[in-house]
Amino acid sequence: MRYAMIMAGGAGTRLWPMSRKNRPKQLLPFIHDPRPGAPPASLLALAAARLEGVVPPERRFICTGESYRDAIRAALPEFSDARILGEPVARDTVNAVGFAAAVFEKLDPGAIFAVFTADHVIAPLDVFRQRVDLGFRLVEADPRRLVTFSIEPTYPATGYGYVERGTPVLGLSGSENLAYRVARFVEKPNAQRAQAYFESGLFGWNSGMFVWKAATVLDCLRRFKPECHAGLMEIQRAWGTPAQAETLGRVYPTLPRTSIDYAVMEPAGADKQVQVCTVRMDVEWLDVGSWPSYGETLPADADGNRLGGVGRAVTMGTRGSLVAVDNPGHTVALLGVENLIVIHTPDATLIMPREKAESLKALHDALDERLK
Repeated sequence: MRYAMIMAGGAGTRLWPMSRKNRPKQLLPFIHDPRPGAPPASLLALAAARLEGVVPPERRFICTGESYRDAIRAALPEFSDARILGEPVARDTVNAVGFAAAVFEKLDPGAIFAVFTADHVIAPLDVFRQRVDLGFRLVEADPRRLVTFSIEPTYPATGYGYVERGTPVLGLSGSENLAYRVARFVEKPNAQRAQAYFESGLFGWNSGMFVWKAATVLDCLRRFKPECHAGLMEIQRAWGTPAQAETLGRVYPTLPRTSIDYAVMEPAGADKQVQVCTVRMDVEWLDVGSWPSYGETLPADADGNRLGGVGRAVTMGTRGSLVAVDNPGHTVALLGVENLIVIHTPDATLIMPREKAESLKALHDALDERLK
């Protein structure tokens, strides 16, 4: 049967001061909804809503930090405790995926599951759902397949990894010009290489979304990352027993940290026991991981300014700036400036040039603990 897991454990440090330890970015209701009168939505709520018609509600899960469980239950009450996989500590994407695979295989030895993240804004939803359905059908037709989704690039981005398409996957309805073997994965390129990839028409952005059989992923971990596999199997044996919580709390923090791309996808590309495939996802896709990317979710005025939040922002003689006010009744005014990012919350205000956005994590690291 089909399952889905949404990874929602990120700290969101590049979206400080709105994103905090007790209110991480995936739960912030700050994504603009263009429908008249519609309230802003959180990234996690959007990720869950995208799965309508793709995976039945009772087989949708969230993998997140255990400390976020209560907040997620309050924000998305349709997710029961049993469908929130709480990590005692963050151990990177390979263990989040492995954790879900271990649980799903115990629930259903034939489980095939999709992996999504609570970071994305995607449209149109009908195309997204069609491509995810194709990913599921590829794995259902051949359980050896590891399927990733590659986003059609709209510019030569240097901040994303890339997937190079190889030979087409034939013989499946609706796969024409959409499903391919993966030729290679490429890490974030420099500007010259990104331009070449963009112009070639053979590359897509690596979306971090996948479909695969739980048993196949676990077997890849057994062969490529045995130190993770051993701990995950101990957790699986205890799952659903009185030892579940104790085993998870003891074993999970010992699992080596790395990404699913490094641990599984790259070595799998040279492995004859699996087949790494990609589905072209021709959608509008935005990874909301920084204030400039958040700004792209907001409409721009005639001067390129983008205004968000629940407070009030006023600009005059100002161009290319982002203002978000997370404080009802508070006003932030900008006069005669360009390319600034101003974020105001009740207890902290951030002001920085747009080009410094990638340095925000370093500032966050230097903050007093009570402000993180």
